[in-house]
Order: sequence, then C-alpha cells, then structure tokens
Amino acid sequence: QVQFVESGGGLVQAGGSLRLSCTDSGRGFGSGAIGWYRQAPGEQRELVAWVNRVGIKDYADSVKGRFTITRDNAKNTVYLQMNSLKPEDTAIYYCNSASGPYRSWGQGAPVTVSS
Repeated sequence: QVQFVESGGGLVQAGGSLRLSCTDSGRGFGSGAIGWYRQAPGEQRELVAWVNRVGIKDYADSVKGRFTITRDNAKNTVYLQMNSLKPEDTAIYYCNSASGPYRSWGQGAPVTVSS
C-alpha cells in the first residue's frame, strides 16, 4: 500500500483547470514540506510545487502564476489547483516529501492536456 495517494487526474483541454489531491493514508505528513512532482515521457521527474507546514510555498518557473498548492493539515491532504493548463503540462503527477525523507512513489495521477 502506497503511503501517498494521488487523485484528480484526467483529460482536459488546453486552457482548462484541474485539481489534484494528495492524501497520506498513514497520517504521516508531520512537519516537513510536501511537494507535487511530475514526470513526462522521456523527461526527468521534476518538482513543480511545494508547501510547508505553515503554508510557505514555491513553484517551478514553468507553473508560476497558473498552479496553486495548498495544504490542509487536519485532513492530511495537499492540493494542486492547476489553471490555464497547457499541453506541456501533460505528465504523471506525484506527491511526496519535498524536504526528505522521501517515501515510496505511488502510482501518480495522470494528467493529459489536449489541444
């Protein structure tokens, strides 16, 4: 059983929006930063957004102004609101620690943005 469970992926048209959710079924978020990563075919996995315990966050340049990461500590859930989606956002999105230690990678949430 994977510790982080991603959901909310799907197929959307360019310019559309999608909201991903990441839940820690083991309730082990703790005090560390949690991030959203993505990996497109043939590409390296990259960190696109992270948020720490108190809501400090940052984003990769490629998604700044379009994506918003939030964290609900009571629900052990981290969200990624993705707006103005582009075809280049197509990837499998994963959540994991952004500060370590890393946990096992889950299945991820596939996101496909069509033209």
